[in-house]
Amino acid sequence: MNIFYGTGVAMVTPFQADGQVDYDGLSNLIEHLIDGGVEYLVSLGTTGESATLSEAERKQVWAFTAEAVNKRVGLVAGIGGNNTHEVVEQIKSFNTAGYDAILSSSPHYNKPTQEGIYQHYKAIAQNTQLPVILYNVPSRTGSTVSAATTVRLANDFKNIIGIKEASGNFDLFNQLMRDKPEGFLFISGDDPVTLPMMALGAVGVISVIGNALPRQLSDMVRLLLNNDYKGAHKAQYSLIEFTRLMFTDGSPAGVKTALKELGICGDTVRLPLVQVGSATAEAIIKETKSLA
Repeated sequence: MNIFYGTGVAMVTPFQADGQVDYDGLSNLIEHLIDGGVEYLVSLGTTGESATLSEAERKQVWAFTAEAVNKRVGLVAGIGGNNTHEVVEQIKSFNTAGYDAILSSSPHYNKPTQEGIYQHYKAIAQNTQLPVILYNVPSRTGSTVSAATTVRLANDFKNIIGIKEASGNFDLFNQLMRDKPEGFLFISGDDPVTLPMMALGAVGVISVIGNALPRQLSDMVRLLLNNDYKGAHKAQYSLIEFTRLMFTDGSPAGVKTALKELGICGDTVRLPLVQVGSATAEAIIKETKSLA
């Protein structure tokens, strides 16, 4: 089975109290996720607070992660931005050793047209030998990658292999599943709707909540891949409150609170993000204890 079938986790980047990258915490997290049965990891996606890391820090985190994972599970690097030339230069200088693909979000802030989005991803695809997974997340980028643009990219570039979809737009999902080429991967990027997305044909999820609860989530996703919806419904319902709390005061602050409770790493985030409020933290700790 394709390594991107199942559960991927968009890993947080643990920080020490002074804001420096916590490599012990990152090592703990990697082992926690692999032990939890996930199929692959994403290093320095949005959840990894990549926007607040320097270029040198990103390269260190990628290298450390590849060495720690040691090909035990699939590994994806998050490389994106709103300056196409800069993104391409990052990709050219990226050490691909140990990595299976690149995940790249649609450009934020600029609000490009669909043609601009197409040309952005064309430049990325033409400058890497790694498979590329598109990432559509309008709530963060301010623009949507249309189903037609995704299908056009999938047909034009063999190394564009799938899309992480976090638009929440089921009309778009229907069009994409109808028109995409065979083998192009439709992946949930939105924990609360992974189950209905997989019912439409998504092959899995790139998850936030999986940082804390990899076993519970990956078990649910495998039930869905095996068409056991009755079993998956039970698992989904047990995770609803936890999932809601993860995003109440922002991500990844929520899941870092859960990880601190689990003893994996601390809950420090870098500005402009801040830790969750005390009431939310109390609720997260309670729910984590009930599920872990």
